[in-house]
This record gives sequence, structure tokens and C-alpha cells, in this order.
Amino acid sequence: MSYTTETIPLAQSAAATSSGTAPAACHVTIIEPRSGWRLVDWKELYQYRDLFRFLVWREIKVRYAQSAVGIGWAIIQPVFSMLVFTIVFGRLAGVSSDGAPYALFSLAALVPWTYFANALTDGAASLVSNANMLSKVYFPRLLLPLSAVMAKLVDFSIALLILGGLMLYYGAVPTWGVLLLPALILLMMFSAAGLGMWLTALAIQYRDVKHAMTFVVQLLMYAAPVVYPTSLIPGRYQLLYALNPMVGIIEGFRAALLGTRPMPWDLLAVGALSTAVLVLSGCLYFRAKERIFADVA
Repeated sequence: MSYTTETIPLAQSAAATSSGTAPAACHVTIIEPRSGWRLVDWKELYQYRDLFRFLVWREIKVRYAQSAVGIGWAIIQPVFSMLVFTIVFGRLAGVSSDGAPYALFSLAALVPWTYFANALTDGAASLVSNANMLSKVYFPRLLLPLSAVMAKLVDFSIALLILGGLMLYYGAVPTWGVLLLPALILLMMFSAAGLGMWLTALAIQYRDVKHAMTFVVQLLMYAAPVVYPTSLIPGRYQLLYALNPMVGIIEGFRAALLGTRPMPWDLLAVGALSTAVLVLSGCLYFRAKERIFADVA
């Protein structure tokens, strides 16, 4: 729900009138629901850009506050997962890596996946963890899940540098598809934002969502080609499989950085379509439930 503000003068006080002094200007601001239908009020979001920057900075600080390792967690999470996957799936299970070293193969998937998982988890909890703000002051509620999505770009950038270092170690040369990385990153952010809006609106009304997030994220990881290549999926099911937007994103990262396959335009097209549906439906559901956030928080 978006709002309009109107400033009107208050009646002059009797004390000021009887004293013969000129009354000071006094106004009150009224916040009312805006008539009409609008998916996102971009003007309002821009007006609250300073608050958005503060929320993003707070998300970054809270993640590393009173942490002995600090920013090192951005390295530990994907690297340790890569080591475990390399031993279990690469060496013991012998899962195909499309000709690339399995360590590179898995880390190229873990970099976007770790961002997506963390942005999704923090985004889903954003309204619940800021319940006090919801009942005390008005601001565009959409800023909360979006700030979680934006803040996780710091961890993503660090993990991407680690991936670049591992590519140097193995002598892997990026393909021309590396020019598409900005588009892949945008698609990754939009997919996290769209699903995050759904989950955060559900989580503030149904607290079971918060407890289920660990299971949901783990399930989504095995539903994406993180530890195995998409080539293991039968061809007739691949487009259906690509409805998970992270499928095209992960395979796009591998194609751009490792050259394990041609750029998967078909998977990316299906993923972009499902991301658009997620974002539009997420916005609609978020806006529909926005009026009850302060009541159920």
C-alpha cells in the first residue's frame, strides 16, 4: 500500500490570539492511502533513498558485528562448501563436471547460489526482524526486503574475487560470455527479490515460514545444478527444469567463466520469464498484504 501526504494549517490557538502576538505557523501532515492502482511507487522509493542506504549499511554491519572472523565469512561459506562438494561429489560420487576441474565447477555455481540463498533467507526475515519499525513510523515497506538483496552484493563480490583467484590457479580463461555477467547478476538479484517479497509477506503472517527457511533453501539448492551439471537432466525436461531461474543463472556463470558449454540462451530465456512472474506476483502479493503488516507484526 502506498500513501499520499497532505499538509494543512491548524487553527490558531486561543492563547496566541488573546495575547495579541502573531501566531507561529503550525501545520500537520496527514498520511492517507493513495487512490488508484500502482505496482511500485518509484517516486516514493526515490524519496526514501537515504533510508534505503542506511538499511543496506545496517544489514552489512549487523552481519559482521561482534564477529571474530568478520568479512571472512564471505569467503568461508562458499570455499568450505566447495571443498566438501569436491570431495563428496567430485571424488567419491564421480559426478560429471563437464570437463572442468570439479573445484572450479562447483565454486562457479556456489558464488551465485550463496548470494541467492543468503539474500532469500535475510529477505524473508526482514519484516519480522523490523517489526518495531512497522508499527511506529511510515516508510515504503518494500525497502526492507530490497535492502537485504542489495546488502548481500558485498559477500557476492568477495566470493567472485575468490573464484577469479581459483581460475588463475587452474589456468581457466573466461569466454566472451563474461561480458554478460552484469546481466546475469541483475537476473540473480531480481529472482532473489521476487521470491523474497513472497516469503517475507508470508513470514510476517505465518511464522512457520521462518522455521522452514533452512529446509526450503536446502531443497532449492538440490533443485538447481550446483553439485551436478544440467546435462544430466533429460533434454525433454530441461526447459521445465529451467523454470527455476537459478538454473539458467548458474549455467550462465559456468558458460561465461569456464566455457563448459555454450551460453544457455534457452535456459536463460525461461528463467527470465519465471523471474518476471516472480517479481510481478511478489509485488502484487506484498502490496495486497502491506496493510496488515503493522497489525500482525
